[in-house]
Amino acid sequence: MTEHRTQHSTRIPDELAGQRLDQALAQMFPEYSRSRLKAWLLDGSVLVDGDVRRPRDRVDGGERVELTVKAEVAVRAAPELISFDIVFEDDALLVVNKPAGLVVHPGAGNAAGTLMNGLLYHAPLLQELPRAGIIHRLDKDTSGLLLVAKTLPAHTTLVRRLADREISRQYLAVCNGVLTGGGTIDAPIARHRVDRKRMAINDKGKPAVTHYTVIERFRAHTYIRVVLDTGRTHQIRVHFAHRRHALLGDPVYGGRLALPAGASAELVATLRAFKRQALHASRLELAHPVSDESLCFEAPPPADFDQLLLTLREDTP
Repeated sequence: MTEHRTQHSTRIPDELAGQRLDQALAQMFPEYSRSRLKAWLLDGSVLVDGDVRRPRDRVDGGERVELTVKAEVAVRAAPELISFDIVFEDDALLVVNKPAGLVVHPGAGNAAGTLMNGLLYHAPLLQELPRAGIIHRLDKDTSGLLLVAKTLPAHTTLVRRLADREISRQYLAVCNGVLTGGGTIDAPIARHRVDRKRMAINDKGKPAVTHYTVIERFRAHTYIRVVLDTGRTHQIRVHFAHRRHALLGDPVYGGRLALPAGASAELVATLRAFKRQALHASRLELAHPVSDESLCFEAPPPADFDQLLLTLREDTP
């Protein structure tokens, strides 16, 4: 791939006089993260009046800044032709409706065949972005909407907005047990002390807040809508398991299969065949990272989720 560069040339505003150079640059170029700007300062990609300066150097205001942004390979995954549904795409943004069973990032045991591999095939320049532009993650067996940035400025903006809770993510789920009403689960999450592949509630973990409302009640399960304040690994799954209402089908946190008394043969077969957590990322709301236009995307649950709901309804008086 031919290397390309983006050049910025501007003067430091007088009102920034007295600030550290790295602080001034962060205000002048908010489309790039502070850590990236500092790295560019240190590798000579930023010149001030033609000279290399240190991040801690003070500015006087009025100096000419020349910033050269060079394309860099940030991921090393191989491009592959992977089938996935694109809900929206423009020059800055990509929204994908991920099917259940598709791993998002390559890792141990999944070096290929992931969504990242497919994204790199679809848009090769994503190799220059951290995680190929993927802003947040979904577990392998969770279906639904996933946000991908296509440029470094868009990536910086979306990561910042996600951290500031300015991107709304809504999920649909079926949990075990009958909930009496909606509520909020506020419980910090950390790695499990023994099983490092699992997460657990831990007072020393990172803050995690999950809001939920009841959509429909069945005899031994509840259909719920979930909104996240935070985005910890396995957050929804861990929170509802903590409340003793693990998601139906969850192979890691779900425990024993819950069968209502007198369940029909069809319901028993459906519940036993549903081998993944009943969780679908159904809605994304955000401001476009370039135009600030309000965007809202929705994706209906996949066929297996719909069939699960239909069978639960038929079993409910």
